[in-house]
Amino acid sequence: MLESLIYGYSILGKNTWNAIMSWVVFSVLVSCGNNEGKTGTILSTEHSEHLVAQADLSDVDNGRSLMIGETVKGERSGDEYRITYNGEEGPGKGKHIVFIATDHEYRGEETLPALARILAKRYGFSCTVVWALDEKGNIFPGGSDLKGLDVLKKADLMVMFTRFANFEDGQMQYIDDYLSRGGAVLGLRTSTHAFKNADNPNWKHYDYKYEGEKEAWHGGFGEVVLGETWVGHYGKNHQQASKLIIEENNREHPIMRGVQNAWAQCGGYNAYPQGKDLKILARGRVLNGMTPDAVPDTSKEELPVAWVRTYQLETGKPGRAFTTTHGASEDILDEGFRRMLINACFWGLEMEDEIKADNPIDFVGGYEPTTFKFEGYQKNVKPSDLKGWESVIMPRK
Repeated sequence: MLESLIYGYSILGKNTWNAIMSWVVFSVLVSCGNNEGKTGTILSTEHSEHLVAQADLSDVDNGRSLMIGETVKGERSGDEYRITYNGEEGPGKGKHIVFIATDHEYRGEETLPALARILAKRYGFSCTVVWALDEKGNIFPGGSDLKGLDVLKKADLMVMFTRFANFEDGQMQYIDDYLSRGGAVLGLRTSTHAFKNADNPNWKHYDYKYEGEKEAWHGGFGEVVLGETWVGHYGKNHQQASKLIIEENNREHPIMRGVQNAWAQCGGYNAYPQGKDLKILARGRVLNGMTPDAVPDTSKEELPVAWVRTYQLETGKPGRAFTTTHGASEDILDEGFRRMLINACFWGLEMEDEIKADNPIDFVGGYEPTTFKFEGYQKNVKPSDLKGWESVIMPRK
């Protein structure tokens, strides 16, 4: 056997010999792995930690390299976390809106793409939606593995439905840069407590309970940008809906143009917003039931549920902010509430002249919202499943 191999080496040459020996090594590894119930070499396309191969330095078969397993870290591209709906024509042509969706309960992962489609298809905006993902690349509401926020560098408006997030430093930097230049912000529901990252030394001041050495940041992102942080529920969530009562002094505000009989299914929050140029647009009348015609709970005062203000970071430029303490997936089924959110986007972009009382706000494609609750999200859905105008929000798998 040895003589044959030596003869083969002399006849076939070094390269072929290396190929033979590499193949023998490869076969032995796989054989041993199988005999022990293990895999000797694994090639995976998963986007989390995975096994890839290390090339034998010898040339094999016209430049191809035989691979021997080695564990390395792989990272997803930001494109895997987001999709963009590009409008073709309308007053929003040339404007870019970025939507950031990751909350645990209220199905913001459904609310935001539905709004994005309306604004893109009916008004011409380019709308990018960014979600948190799990290790398999599926949308994971409430997660902090969220990338792709580099799109904020050229965004004209940021819409957030985020809760207790702890994003990596690079993604936080994109948010901070956007806020420093005074970019307009819309915050829905849990965005008053968008960040829970007190253990991050670089961004702990964004935490919803921050009371550290940066006095200007007390209350975190919620108070500094939106005007309020998390205080608590007001009424019984999932049992008491809210009717929006337009603030009389601001009835003519552009955001409330055409808004009638608005109501929201998710329960109220304690909210006492403050800030420069603050205008309360609507207050919430807590109802004893989950329908718009339920009788009011007379034991509850009417607290702010929608407002606008001007924010400004310490070394930044001033910017517009709109906040609502509602916005769950089923809330936007109501035309009055949905119109308020669409109007708020135009206002944030300083496009008040484009806000008409009868602007079209119909959904684009199928909108089949999931009833909001913890752990109630639709599983195994990837951002790519929501591409195009006609894909259903949210697909059931």
